[in-house]
Amino acid sequence: MDSVELHISQSALWWTVSVAAALLVLFALVVWMKGRPFAAGDVFRASRMSRGNRLLPTQVLITPTSVVQYTPGWIGKQEESIHMAHISSVKIHTGVLLSNVLIETSGGASPIRCHGHRKRDAVEMKRLIEQYQDAYYRDEARQGARPAASGGPDR
Repeated sequence: MDSVELHISQSALWWTVSVAAALLVLFALVVWMKGRPFAAGDVFRASRMSRGNRLLPTQVLITPTSVVQYTPGWIGKQEESIHMAHISSVKIHTGVLLSNVLIETSGGASPIRCHGHRKRDAVEMKRLIEQYQDAYYRDEARQGARPAASGGPDR
């Protein structure tokens, strides 16, 4: 092998390693970006140790008015939300390390299934949902007790 062939081999090897390193960095950046909280507030991210959440973990946002399950994808995302008034129950199944949360709707269709959350996160999710539901129904009852405004036609 002469020096020209050796130089071309080393150059090709250097470019191959550089491109592979750049692709690895790009992959890690995408995984990191997709794993960040998708919204401000009470966002609970599934553990990367759980099945289906290793690279792109599912997240759950709990607001005073709704629960949103956010599942990032390589291209795009999937979001599912339930209004606080339509949540009928919250069930927690605790395993050795992680917990699963099942948020059922009053209509009985399409519950939100969240698997792979830390135990303390699952308990906090349930606590927040119950707190926001209490506040929602307390406000609704208070508004229902108010006299109706007379906006109709005069007699």
